[in-house]
Amino acid sequence: MGIVAGLDSSPEFTRIVVCDADTGAVLRQGYAPHPVEGRPSDVDPQAWLLSLGEAAGGGLLEGVQAIGVSSQQNAVVALDSQGNTTRPAMVGGDRRAQVAAADLVDALGGREAWAGAVGCVPQAAQPVTKLRWLSKSEPDAAARTAVLLQAHDWLVWQLLGRPVRRTTDRGGASGTGYWSAATGAYRTDLVELALGHQAMLPEVIGPAEAAGTTPEGLLISAGTGETMAAAFGLGIGLGDAVVSLGASGSVMAVHPEALHDPTGMITALADATGMHLPVVTTLNAVRTLRGTAELLGLPDLESLSDLAMKSTPGAHGLVLLPYLEGERTPNLPHTAGTLTGLRREAMRPEHLARAAFEGMLCGLADALDVLRGRGVEVRRVFLLGAAAELPAVQASAPSLFGAQVVVPQPADYAAIGAARQAAWALGTSQGTLDARTPPAWRGAAAQVLEPGEELAVGQAVRQQFVSVREQTHPGAFRA
Repeated sequence: MGIVAGLDSSPEFTRIVVCDADTGAVLRQGYAPHPVEGRPSDVDPQAWLLSLGEAAGGGLLEGVQAIGVSSQQNAVVALDSQGNTTRPAMVGGDRRAQVAAADLVDALGGREAWAGAVGCVPQAAQPVTKLRWLSKSEPDAAARTAVLLQAHDWLVWQLLGRPVRRTTDRGGASGTGYWSAATGAYRTDLVELALGHQAMLPEVIGPAEAAGTTPEGLLISAGTGETMAAAFGLGIGLGDAVVSLGASGSVMAVHPEALHDPTGMITALADATGMHLPVVTTLNAVRTLRGTAELLGLPDLESLSDLAMKSTPGAHGLVLLPYLEGERTPNLPHTAGTLTGLRREAMRPEHLARAAFEGMLCGLADALDVLRGRGVEVRRVFLLGAAAELPAVQASAPSLFGAQVVVPQPADYAAIGAARQAAWALGTSQGTLDARTPPAWRGAAAQVLEPGEELAVGQAVRQQFVSVREQTHPGAFRA
């Protein structure tokens, strides 16, 4: 079929991969940082175009027939009626919008009302919340806002030469807070609730549809958010979950239908294939390990892992509830972490190190169980993030999660997922692929870890954690 490209515009850089359209083999790559300092809350979207041009330099895209675009989620690009930005793009987990999130929850009648309307409860990072902040803090810019796009929508629109038609995909739309994955429709009343007036929203097109063709004949696929693109690049399907270990953690899984969770712990996203991607987020993952390493005077997480491996499963009775920043899963925003089980023989650095790893992983296992409790099948867990390579994580994760754990080799999975989407749209347009079946690319190279004989031990450690959590925060997971 030829070659395709996927570009991923993350918060800090643009990365491009050029792939064989039939196999997914990466043929060449490009990279460039955005020309901005740090990770500001406001960014001129032209910076994304500048780094895109730099990353594509040197003839990187020569011979490419189609491009897919992945980009950071939750960015809002507000345009006036002429297509110009009314202010810089609002990006990232914007703390300015925390009060706006609470206002929106109250304005619609509570968390359950939002979960029923669009499958999620407003958080500070979400576009709908940023619109509320904009209307309250910058009313002039809000009043001039006529069109709302996300980062990947805007990049696709720019690549196509700014046509009259503006598009998005199900995955990106599902994270806005004003599109429902369950109904497949916008809730324009929620846009008005947040922004103060209606605005034009991009057309949601199918996973294998093309957004358009450039004047040079280059096909541009629908694009999607980074989370959906990474899942597509990994090749996950039914029975697979992805646990992402950042400072905070997230657990997502492929499911055939949208989940309605009245507690708001599940965010009902759509994926890049026509399926659904329910996500559960924890506030405390690798930050738990970093805090413990600092407490013990260790220079890095590798040293903490080495120390933890000198302990044994269960950490001699030490249990750490790792709610250092409060917690979203369970919903305990104002709580703190708890360390229990202190006995003289347990008061050694290696046992605290072990308890930190087990506490982090048990918190993520709680998030997995939220999905399992709603009928989501989990046979394999893909473990992502630099911390997934640590021996203390790999020694405990399979038995604590109660599933096979897959640790993929580091790769640009969001860019690869964008390229796979481009290949799908190209094949569909040429009649060589079915719009219901994406191209069968090779799966990610990975290390596979089985629970094996450690399963019973791991489940005992998990039960110890659950007992402490229930004693300390009784009923935290009840709806």
